[in-house]
Amino acid sequence: MPTNASNTRQISVALAQINPRVGDIPGNTELVLATARAVLAQQSAALVVFPELVLTAYPPEDLLLRQSLDVRIHKALQQLCAARLPTALVVGYPERVESKLYNRLAVIRDGSIIGRYSKQCLPNYQVFDEKRYFEAGTAPLVLDFNGLPIAFTICEDLWFPEPMQQAAAAGAALVININGSPFSRSKYDERLKCMRQRIAETGLPLIYVNQVGGQDELVFDGASMALAADGSVQVHAAQFSTDVPMVSVSYTSNQQQIVTAEIQAGVQAPLLQNEAELYAALKLGLHDYIDKNGFKGVVLGLSGGIDSALTLALAVDAIGKQHVKAVMMPFDYTARMSEEDAEAEARLLDVDYSVIPIAPMYHAFMQGLHHEFAGTIAGLAEQNLQARCRGVLLMGISNKHGLLVLTTGNKSEMAVGYSTLYGDMAGGFDVLKDVPKMVVYALAEYRNSLGAVIPRRVIERAPSAELAPGQVDADNLPPYPVLDRILKLYIDKDQSMAMICQQGFDPGVVEQVIRMVDRNEYKRRQAPIGVRISERGFGRDRRYPITSGWQPGE
Repeated sequence: MPTNASNTRQISVALAQINPRVGDIPGNTELVLATARAVLAQQSAALVVFPELVLTAYPPEDLLLRQSLDVRIHKALQQLCAARLPTALVVGYPERVESKLYNRLAVIRDGSIIGRYSKQCLPNYQVFDEKRYFEAGTAPLVLDFNGLPIAFTICEDLWFPEPMQQAAAAGAALVININGSPFSRSKYDERLKCMRQRIAETGLPLIYVNQVGGQDELVFDGASMALAADGSVQVHAAQFSTDVPMVSVSYTSNQQQIVTAEIQAGVQAPLLQNEAELYAALKLGLHDYIDKNGFKGVVLGLSGGIDSALTLALAVDAIGKQHVKAVMMPFDYTARMSEEDAEAEARLLDVDYSVIPIAPMYHAFMQGLHHEFAGTIAGLAEQNLQARCRGVLLMGISNKHGLLVLTTGNKSEMAVGYSTLYGDMAGGFDVLKDVPKMVVYALAEYRNSLGAVIPRRVIERAPSAELAPGQVDADNLPPYPVLDRILKLYIDKDQSMAMICQQGFDPGVVEQVIRMVDRNEYKRRQAPIGVRISERGFGRDRRYPITSGWQPGE
């Protein structure tokens, strides 16, 4: 169709990828206003677009059931309107209408709300349970901005064709989608594939704005972007940090008043890959848990092993060495090399470091338990007592100095229960909780590539809990490369024992691993939370009964 070149116009859209705090409605409202004002101080923008549920932050969970929610949200919207900023604000928030709660966005311009949209597709899988709280919307929202018809959708609406098809049918030339989309290892590629599919179906360019930051076990990667009508990425925000890139949209209308929009090429932040991406996710999740909960710093037990070494490096990178304390707690079975390596790690990262031998405490406990343990053979109870002495010491330091205890268990250990309740599991946060053992090694190598902080011997030596003479993990577990592959199939992919065995694994080993996973659910329920990086982390993702007669098999 012929076009009238004189009708070509342009507007700018700011992608406000911010880090709100769940439940802090006044603080998030101020953050929205401060961000918008900072944008406008630099350049004009027709819209400043914020993430899904930005006024409560995502996910607010059962805060959505509080009676005072409506009053607080109403006050926040009034404050945004009263600011009368010379731009349109697009903000996500929950709103109740006739006793039904909706996941909504509002478009605020010239001191009033000019449009509301209710999320149509409510996710109810993995970490999402929106049907517990929200009713689904049904209608599109298309608003005119100086001749450019823009449609608005929310997060999951992108994963189904209908909302964008509705928008196209309503005459939209551009779609803006706001998100609270948490990170997992494959999520970026899945999102991009989905967005390109929606664009191919409708021919509409797309702007995607995501939240960034850590919230309990979830971490949001941001990675907001703008895609042209051919599916190419034209603008890309940073991952795992706040960012407000500008998107320039040019648009023309033809003689039939059909408007066509195009995203212009702009800033594209580098895309992190593999271990760099995972490390950034873990660091941000740890930082925000500490910061948003008001801890002064962290304390952790430094054993000379790879898990605690990587945890220490993450802690220092997340919050700074001045806020990190490490404690080595040797016993009779602690190898000299473990003490040397722990000291080397602490020295390399320049953290506050203490050595507290646990033998006096252990023997005091054994004396107190003399009658109860009389006539028995030393074994697991005595080993666990060592771990529990260490847990008591770390919790004492935590209480005295206001420090968060970081536990250091990895996903492989948590899966099979290779940990001690009220011992090495005693603490408030486990940054490696969703990191398999072999990925721990890869992350350690990555961190050393940025600057050597984990001694080579720590990476190369056989892993051991050092709770008994000559003990190594391989005494009780399959080799970690085998264990991790079985765990991924059983936990992440929900495959049965028969399906796993068909892939060449020893049936006896598979059954051993599955039984260990199943019978240690009670431990995982009492474990600290940690950063979720997989599609099936322990916690919100995977909820199995503790009391169960389920048996491995077909």
